[in-house]
Amino acid sequence: MPELSHRRRMLVLAICCMSLLIVSLDNTVLNVALPAMQRDLHASTSGLQWTIDAYTLVLASLLMLAGSTADRIGRKRVFMAGLVVFTVGSVLCSLAPNLEALIAFRMVQAVGGSMLNPVAMSIITNTFTDPRERARAIGVWGAVVGISMAAGPLVGGLLVESVGWRSIFWINLPVGLAALLLTLRFVPESRAGRARRPDPVGQLLVIALFGSLTYAIIEAPTTPFASTAPLVVVALAALTGLLLYEPRRAEPLIDLRFFRSAPFSGATVIAISAFAALGGFLFLSTLYLQNVRGLTALEAGLWMLPMAAPTFLCAPLSGRLVGTRGPRLPLLIAGGAMTASGLLFAAFDAETSNVTLVAGYALFGIGFGFVNAPITNTAVSGMPRAQAGVAAAVASTSRQLGQTLGVAVVGAVLAAGVGASSSYREMFVTAARPGWWILTVCGAAVLTLGALTSGRWARRTAERAAERLEAAEVREAAGVRA
Repeated sequence: MPELSHRRRMLVLAICCMSLLIVSLDNTVLNVALPAMQRDLHASTSGLQWTIDAYTLVLASLLMLAGSTADRIGRKRVFMAGLVVFTVGSVLCSLAPNLEALIAFRMVQAVGGSMLNPVAMSIITNTFTDPRERARAIGVWGAVVGISMAAGPLVGGLLVESVGWRSIFWINLPVGLAALLLTLRFVPESRAGRARRPDPVGQLLVIALFGSLTYAIIEAPTTPFASTAPLVVVALAALTGLLLYEPRRAEPLIDLRFFRSAPFSGATVIAISAFAALGGFLFLSTLYLQNVRGLTALEAGLWMLPMAAPTFLCAPLSGRLVGTRGPRLPLLIAGGAMTASGLLFAAFDAETSNVTLVAGYALFGIGFGFVNAPITNTAVSGMPRAQAGVAAAVASTSRQLGQTLGVAVVGAVLAAGVGASSSYREMFVTAARPGWWILTVCGAAVLTLGALTSGRWARRTAERAAERLEAAEVREAAGVRA
């Protein structure tokens, strides 16, 4: 890709951030609308879980395919296709006649979304070649998540109260169309120097692993063990198949050599932990504020501002810290704040007091604001530029997988606890406590791994892994198996 002027690079960054905005905003807006959907579509707790997880599950399953495909046939081309499919999926979601149709159309949305975030990150990585400038750009990228968290609850609350929950999908249309036209005009085409071949077996194994595991977790509280046990077996078999099959391919869907880098492996697990905490946190908070406290969607959105505002403010600060001091400090701040937030809810019932509720929300917002930039920067900075799309896709997959598991596990725990009582309101705080402990463990994982994988020895493993990957790329380009 030719070197672009500073102004053109900033425009490319803005266009890529527009795609992140609609994908992220869609999730935060949807969370506020869950109680309204539950009433209108007569959905159970598991039904609400599926409206979120059907989307994140498809995203997680297809992100790596989208990243490698974009590297092969052109990032701009795949990015534009994703914008079209996502926008069409949004229209279909707004017209869904029942819960089953909504879940299906959310999956259509996710097919488009899988072509957006990892491909946009790959475009950014190849546009901003200077490490510090790239870190700042990734900080802006992370701030967009904060914007979506700040605007999502308010925008969602206003739309649900004034028009209805279907209108939350309309906001994707103007942004999606504008991003499509601007991409066509201003984003240059780019691709990897050497095309990677498709890996259909690996893709099917990923879908089997993620799908069976998520289905087993969500349906466990209401389904006999004999019915979910085969799904667990399928998940284990798929995982075993991936570990045995992928290293044998010259160009695998998941290049397991990436995980020889301690920072990359750490960033992957940190992403799963942080976004599992986010998914579970939003799910519990929305149901508590509206179904237990009896707040309207707009009031619930206002109550979530103490979480959203720090995320918005801390994300660019995290990006600057990563660029100047590395990922260690932002990860330690993120892990510490998220752990403290989880403890407030798990050990001290923070949701039952206005002061502790606001404090818990603010701490989580600070933690989540600091965690995004070091994840993304660590995932792509140590990899060869030709592998940027695949590396970014693995990081994005980790995020979506984490959010999927967070909603599935926390929702299953909540459904099991509340289902044992006839009084939803009386049992919610007690039933939700194990879920808050799970989120506390996720925060502690971010803190621990952030400390372990950001030292000198970890950086040395990243350098050695990058050298091996580059050497393998040269050998494979010459037709020699590594």
